[in-house]
Amino acid sequence: MVRLTITLSDAVFAQLEEKARRYQLTPETLLQKSLEDWLALPDESFERAMARVLEKNAELYRRLAQR
Repeated sequence: MVRLTITLSDAVFAQLEEKARRYQLTPETLLQKSLEDWLALPDESFERAMARVLEKNAELYRRLAQR
């Protein structure tokens, strides 16, 4: 098993704690289960999201490539 450390703002951690409390989970368990669910999503949804971001930022990428 791998241990991962992340940094959260106080505000984000407070939201995480509140949501975890509502589901009667520890913040760690809520994050682990949420990440597992997210990773299990079909690749198609990621592809759509990635295409949307690339399209939205196309002009920025074009200008950066010209430098």
